[in-house]
Amino acid sequence: MKKTLTVALAILVASASFTTVSAGKKKKKEQQKPAVEAPVPVTLASSSDTLSYAAGMMMTNGLIPYLQQQFKVDTAYMADFIRGFNETVLGGDSPAEVALRAGRQIGQQLKSDMITRMKREFSDTPDSIIEPLLFRGFTDALLADTTVMQVEAAENTFKVKQQHNSEVRIERLSKPGRDFLTENATKEGVITTPSGLQYKVLVKGEGEVPQATDKVKVNYEGRLIDGTVFDASSKHGNEPATFQANQVIRGWTEALTMMPVGSKWQLYIPQELAYGDRQAGNIPPYSTLIFDVELVSIEK
Repeated sequence: MKKTLTVALAILVASASFTTVSAGKKKKKEQQKPAVEAPVPVTLASSSDTLSYAAGMMMTNGLIPYLQQQFKVDTAYMADFIRGFNETVLGGDSPAEVALRAGRQIGQQLKSDMITRMKREFSDTPDSIIEPLLFRGFTDALLADTTVMQVEAAENTFKVKQQHNSEVRIERLSKPGRDFLTENATKEGVITTPSGLQYKVLVKGEGEVPQATDKVKVNYEGRLIDGTVFDASSKHGNEPATFQANQVIRGWTEALTMMPVGSKWQLYIPQELAYGDRQAGNIPPYSTLIFDVELVSIEK
C-alpha cells in the first residue's frame, strides 16, 4: 500500500504541474521575452552589509555549472532564474506562496525523476505512460475529482496493470534464453543440474574441488547467447582472475564447487542463476549467459 500511495502521490502532483507547464509554453509563444529590469543600486553602509553581500557572492561559486548539469538551465535565461529565485526568497510565507512553491518543487521532482523511472518500468511492455493523462490523474486526485475514477479503483488498476506488464516483459525478454537452454540440453555432453545450470566438460581436471569459501584463480570468457563477448579475464591483465567462490553469481558458485582444479568447463547459466532482472554492464536483464571457465588453482 505504501508503494501504491507513493505512485498515486506522484501522479497527482504531475497533473497540476502539467497545466502550469502547458500554460507557460503557450504564453511564451504569444509574448516576447520581457526586458530585464535594472537592479536597484547597492549601498554597503556597515560591516554587516559588506559581510552579507560578500557572502551572497561567495555562495554562487560553482552554481552555474551545477544549474547547467543538474537542471539543464541555459545561461542565456539567467534573468528568468533570478526572477524565480526572488519569488521564492522575497515572496513571503503566505499560504498561497507556500503552496505555489511546493507545487513547483513537486512538479519538478515528478518530471525529472518519478516519470523517468515509471517509463523505464513500463518499457518493453504492452502499455506505456502517457504524460498528459498521468498529470491529469494527479491533479484530479488532489482536487478530489472522481469523475473519471475513484482513487481506490485507480490504485487497484495500477497494481493489476503493473503486475501484468511485468509478467509480459519478463516473458518476452527471457524467452530467447529459455528456448536456447531447452535446445542446448539435448546436445551431446551437456549436463543439466537440478537448479537449471547446464555445463559441458571440455577438459577434465584431476585436482582438488574448491569449497564455497575458497579463493580461486580462473581464466574465463563470458558471452551472450548471440555470441557477444561481454567480459573475459584477459581484458583485466595477463594473470587469472582471483575471487572467492561464493562471491560471484549463483551459477558460477555452483559450477566452481563441482570442478576439480585443472578443469575447463563451458557453462550455460539461466538468468535466475545470473543477474535476473538487473542490467549488469553490457548484459541485458533476463539474459542467459555462456562462460568458458578454466579453474587454474585454489588459494589456501
